[in-house]
Amino acid sequence: MELFKTIILMSILMIMFMFAGAALGGEQGMIIAFVVALGMNFFSYFFSDKIVLKRYRAVKVDENNAKGLLDIVKTLCLNANIPVPAVYIIPERVPNAFATGRNPNNAAVAVTERLLEILNKDEIEGVIAHELSHVRHYDILTGTIAAVIAGAIAMLANFAKFGAMSGNARQNKNNAVLLLIAAVVMPLAASIIQMAISREREFKADKGAALMTGKPQHLASALSKLENYSKNYAMHQANEQTAHMFIINPFGSVKQTLSALFRTHPKTSDRIAALNEIQKQLREY
Repeated sequence: MELFKTIILMSILMIMFMFAGAALGGEQGMIIAFVVALGMNFFSYFFSDKIVLKRYRAVKVDENNAKGLLDIVKTLCLNANIPVPAVYIIPERVPNAFATGRNPNNAAVAVTERLLEILNKDEIEGVIAHELSHVRHYDILTGTIAAVIAGAIAMLANFAKFGAMSGNARQNKNNAVLLLIAAVVMPLAASIIQMAISREREFKADKGAALMTGKPQHLASALSKLENYSKNYAMHQANEQTAHMFIINPFGSVKQTLSALFRTHPKTSDRIAALNEIQKQLREY
């Protein structure tokens, strides 16, 4: 299912590039755009995780400087029977975390410095289990590629705006209209794509973490702390293209814009309620 979603995302990117290329340069422009889209799909499949990690200045850690964190990751991976991913720490004073990579054998889990400071060991375990659940269910590739594609769509929208205002576009009113439509539709499409793939998978990853640890209350407690913190602080390096990758919205309640209508995360209160229900079921069992 996740592979199918990834193919759809890549196809959308290609179609949008070809559409913009045709509007800007006719048949020749469409061919060039097709080649560029193929190259970007190849690049995003193999290197999108490295792009995201580099953007957030994530630092890879080992047992020499993060033994406690690595012990948590290794224990959970052993229990879940999945390969141990690379572990990164992000130099960021707002607590958050995400997973990235194209499959469990090429995965990475990243947490911010502040998360390690404000959460206790049990809560950190819940957060890591959530991210490993993303890895286990192969949806890290979809989320990571979606981040790259959203950035590409934003770039295309800027090209479309420039093309619509250029002299060449004015000479061809049909092209100008197409480009103006593209400039409006493309960012909207990016938001819808992120919203569609993110909300459902967060609930699934929460459930996966609860079953992996057998202690859903630990993740619920972590989410409560992260949500309370996000009401007053937003991540400095966060952007809308990668927001859906994080365990909690990196903008929180700080960024109140029109884009808030297209939430990439379900309400934290709903996630906590779902975890509490799982806890109740586990106790009854």
